[in-house]
Amino acid sequence: MSTPTVNTADGEDGQKSRDAWWRGRGELGLCAFLFALGVLVVTDALRLPTDFAQRGPLGPKAVPVVVGSLLMVVSLLLARDVLRGGRGESEGGEDVDLSTPADGRTVLMLSAAFLAGAVLIGVVGFPLASALMFWGSAYALGSRDTVRDPLIAAVLSVVTWVVFNELLGVSLPGGPLMEVL
Repeated sequence: MSTPTVNTADGEDGQKSRDAWWRGRGELGLCAFLFALGVLVVTDALRLPTDFAQRGPLGPKAVPVVVGSLLMVVSLLLARDVLRGGRGESEGGEDVDLSTPADGRTVLMLSAAFLAGAVLIGVVGFPLASALMFWGSAYALGSRDTVRDPLIAAVLSVVTWVVFNELLGVSLPGGPLMEVL
């Protein structure tokens, strides 16, 4: 008796060969994302109206078109490198054990500090909201000094507000505490 021959071109072996081809070429997904992002940036830039802001040879389209074009060029160069067998360098850490999982509690506390800052900025103003955000971030990252941390956060947030509001002319909400300063 003879064993029947099985066409494996479209079967399980075909799937394995496709999987083997994609192994080590996962960076092509990043290339596709960068190229799509570049196309999006260029098409949005080309739709910008130029009559309101044209002041000389370069208008508001110049920088986004250059950035979008460079994104597409970089994505094509990266794709060529990946297809030629180039591989990205493995992530390494100086004093970090990469085999341990991420600390979810710290990530959640940092996220809460940033979200609280974003929610409170319109209510209590930039200096107080950012001071709470800086203090919450320091606490989440392990600092437990109850005198130094809030003081540094307050000074840092007020100095940032003064630099943006007074020196750069970017109006940030001061909140109720700015009547005191």
